[in-house]
Amino acid sequence: MRQLARPIPGAQFLFAFFLVILAAAFFPAPCRAQNSTVAGEFFTDPPTLISLGFEWKISGDDNRNASVAVTFRKKGDQQWRKALPLLRLQREVVSGGALRNGGSHYFNYVAPNMFAGSILNLEPGTEYECRFVLSDPDGVKGKAERTVTVRTRTEPEPAEGGHVYNVYPYGYTGTKQQPAFTGLLAAYYMGSDESDHSNAMPPRVQPGDIILVHTGIYKDNRFFYGGFDPKIPSYGTPFDGTYYLTASGTPDKPIVIKGAGDGEVIFDGDGCQNLFNLMAANYNYFEGITVRNTNVAFLLGYKNIAGSSGFTLKHSRVEDVGRAVEDDWSGSKDFYIADNVFIGRHNPEKLQSWWTPAVWAKFPGYPALITSEYAIKIYGQGHVVAYNYVANWHDGIDVATYGDPDGTPNELRDRVPVSIDFYNNDIYNMADNCIEADGGAHNIRVFRNRCFNSAGGALSAQPTFGGPLYFYRNVIYDTTTGGPLKLIDTPAGVLIYQNTFVGQGRLMGPASNVHFLNNLILGDGWADPVLNLRTFTNYSTSDYNGFRPNPGVDDAFEWSSPAFGVRADYTGQLVTRHFKSLREYSDATGQEKHSVLVDYDIFVNAKIPDKSDPQHLYNPEDFDFRLKPGSAAVDAGVLLPTINDDFTGRAPDLGAYELDRPSPHYGPRSEPPGMPGGSAPRSVTGPPAQPN
Repeated sequence: MRQLARPIPGAQFLFAFFLVILAAAFFPAPCRAQNSTVAGEFFTDPPTLISLGFEWKISGDDNRNASVAVTFRKKGDQQWRKALPLLRLQREVVSGGALRNGGSHYFNYVAPNMFAGSILNLEPGTEYECRFVLSDPDGVKGKAERTVTVRTRTEPEPAEGGHVYNVYPYGYTGTKQQPAFTGLLAAYYMGSDESDHSNAMPPRVQPGDIILVHTGIYKDNRFFYGGFDPKIPSYGTPFDGTYYLTASGTPDKPIVIKGAGDGEVIFDGDGCQNLFNLMAANYNYFEGITVRNTNVAFLLGYKNIAGSSGFTLKHSRVEDVGRAVEDDWSGSKDFYIADNVFIGRHNPEKLQSWWTPAVWAKFPGYPALITSEYAIKIYGQGHVVAYNYVANWHDGIDVATYGDPDGTPNELRDRVPVSIDFYNNDIYNMADNCIEADGGAHNIRVFRNRCFNSAGGALSAQPTFGGPLYFYRNVIYDTTTGGPLKLIDTPAGVLIYQNTFVGQGRLMGPASNVHFLNNLILGDGWADPVLNLRTFTNYSTSDYNGFRPNPGVDDAFEWSSPAFGVRADYTGQLVTRHFKSLREYSDATGQEKHSVLVDYDIFVNAKIPDKSDPQHLYNPEDFDFRLKPGSAAVDAGVLLPTINDDFTGRAPDLGAYELDRPSPHYGPRSEPPGMPGGSAPRSVTGPPAQPN
């Protein structure tokens, strides 16, 4: 007869129960799944003019089936509108960067367990109620609904009621408006001195003051000491030639340095390293000036040293410089850089690259020297770079490739690069990239830009720290050896929506949590696959796209990911799958169930770039990427709230332009007063004309 198990006496039972609880609390089983979701902290990112960003930390949801629905309305309205849902981040690994000189990876980051996302295409200076509803079939613990009220920013403008100071160039003989000063420093400070006392004067300007700079060339004799010779112009910047501006305004009352409107105002750096240094100045505002002949026009911050916030540059021109705007400080906030012209030193007549010698080395000028490294590079939070014309640079407009966000693995809220907008910029002739979102973390938004002629990958994410990074409604043409997209150094959380790309991806991955919707991607013959994503996550997706594969190739599509059935794998070998047709690719991967085949004839006026002449520069005015009625791309998309709500047919169209809707404006919206314009697209004289 089997002996029955003996019951545990009371004291022994309590002790055993205590051990079980202790083990569960301090030594959780690694394989124990928590499929329900626990709502954590909710954050609102700094607003921009037309976008709002949000982050919602969670725990649990190991099976990844939770979601956050988003609705919004203007304050006082009754009707709620849908926005895109927040993107699910789930500890994606960003561990990339080239190994050089015995070093380690540049990036070692794991995304938080959270949701993040933006409400797009809003109105400036408007208060919005934003509602977020967290749901999970496995249950939600904690507060599952959040409603916040947030106001978008307005464009910075000079304030009323401040002092007005007038600045004239050395030797000016006309009538002067009073109070009048010779040179900028004499007005900004209580005086200027071309000697050891150059920095002895306290600031004159206060928040809200306006300095009107009158027409002329302001070029200091920076090696001239003393400033006492009346025949030698001197403006108080001895030896290094730098204007160190250290006074601060406020968001509502910036310190304004503005062209007076009586002719072109030129600040010539005389070849100095840095002309304007604002690393100790917040809310300084520049408008209607030309800056030239310096290596760094505006220096705004250095990593781990110092930096500024609230910088504004409007309706100005920067040319013959190595870098126009440089900022690499994580504490920077709320820049506004709009309606400017940035002309670099690279050859304005030919495209040239610094890499891929098999293609470019046969042409004179290889490798392309970085005589103008970038027009704009910024870091921090809440920045807007919009409606600029950028031509003849290595890179156009960048987020600084800073490294892991400050505080990693515990992000510092005010030092993480979030809520940055690049839109309606016109970018032309880049030896490397048109736009680099490299180094951004959450709610980086790159949209409605036009990029023609690039050699190194038009839109870059190298990497993205968790995301979302939004690439939407951009037009990209003639991407030669780089392709439209550069998704390398393991970016995570990239949303690629509603773009028109001519050229195929060759630098696409490995990445994670990447999603394609409503794009047009037309091969141009530079590589076989029209799409070749490499992803660590089998929850990366692609659908509702229009493809033009390169004719006659056996490897038209590639999809590399972990073995199907594995959600994510950041250490194992990816499985590369090759497909000759869209149907084979879709059937095997489950992607592109609603995608279609297209060709160049879907456009009103477009053609394939000439691969035999990679240096040729194409004029945007010679192309019209609007869709022809009845083409395969019309009504072939899916609704993306706040991006294509205004679609005109049965469904949204594919690509950057919706049929019978106005095309975006690219580049400056007006010429600055007193400054010569221009319409030649390859010229250093100004931005190209807009297409009809």
